Amino acid sequence: MKRKVIALLLATSLTAVLIGGGGCGGDDSVTLTVWESTQGPDEFIRQAGAAYTEKNPNVTINYVNVELGDSVSQIALDGPAGVGPDLFAAPHDRLGSLVVDGHVVPVADAGLAGRVLASCATAVTFNGVMYGYPVSAETYALYYNRALINEADVPTTWDGLKAWSMDFNAANPGSYGFIMDIGAYYVIIFTTSDNNRLFGPSGTDTTATNINSAASVKGMQFFASLRDALPVPAADLNTATADANFIGGNAAMTISGPWNVGNFTSAGLDFGITTLPSLPGESNPPASFSGTRSMFVSAYSENIDEAHKFAAFLVSEEMQTLRYNITGALPAVDVPLSSPHDGAFVKQLEYAFPMPSIPEMGRYWDAMNNAASNIWDGANIEAELDAANAAILN
Repeated sequence: MKRKVIALLLATSLTAVLIGGGGCGGDDSVTLTVWESTQGPDEFIRQAGAAYTEKNPNVTINYVNVELGDSVSQIALDGPAGVGPDLFAAPHDRLGSLVVDGHVVPVADAGLAGRVLASCATAVTFNGVMYGYPVSAETYALYYNRALINEADVPTTWDGLKAWSMDFNAANPGSYGFIMDIGAYYVIIFTTSDNNRLFGPSGTDTTATNINSAASVKGMQFFASLRDALPVPAADLNTATADANFIGGNAAMTISGPWNVGNFTSAGLDFGITTLPSLPGESNPPASFSGTRSMFVSAYSENIDEAHKFAAFLVSEEMQTLRYNITGALPAVDVPLSSPHDGAFVKQLEYAFPMPSIPEMGRYWDAMNNAASNIWDGANIEAELDAANAAILN
């Protein structure tokens, strides 16, 4: 009887080894599901995944399309249900919500903060803990069409841009000297004079947004005056309209980010890029939002260790160069840049500040989008900014 029991145990152990694929020291097979957007980031994940699998044959990378703007809401549903990803891309300004709601875990690479750009490390740090693996950095700058404006005439101040645009409009009916999306992402620049910053200098003040401060009111008064140079209703001033007019040669200048370099080049435009014009009373470019796109390890992953390893791989110099070549987005680490247009974004980043990542930031977008649109269409500036402040904090 004892011999039968021993034989059965040996057979069971052998079966377990064979099923587990262990053999002589082999690794278990792991499939990591990664959420990312299309139009570039998807191809990066596929190529990076293939490179990682070549180095780690037991790991397969499964790309799933979830757009950047949808990942935070979707992880809240899919994660707890057990059908979510191991890693997912998200903008850093949603970090506070991700941490507070328990959707992500801290990075496992203790040296990561020292290898990425300082602004990126700051952007993905919450309450002193680093959570995201930065994969790109971005801000926006002033594009100009050389067929419509000489490089020497590109305004360096917003007053100059307004005056030049009004002259251009008068001489070219149906066209615009400049056009821009007047959403909250861009309009923040008009609130940043006198070192005024959303949620304070560190972006963590939960008692005051500063969106209705004296500096913000003054800046938004100037913003409203730009309607004289861009006589278009707020409802028509979105990214799609701005891009279409610039590509179509109907606008001499626009504000956009590095994501449009490839689009505008493919359209055959001869364009240049420079830092944003300075605000009235200021000498430097205004403080734009800087964004850090990051890969987050899901707290619901059953492969957390492998997810950390692949995320760290994405931040290696080799993979950051690959991502830059595929997407055109600025790397999160210091690697050589090849595009002649990158210098303007790098320069603007010197004046930019990371979008705050506290949970209250999630309410900023709708509140400021509404305020900006209403102000552009003639609403009372102080009342709109007070209402935005209340909506964000309450």
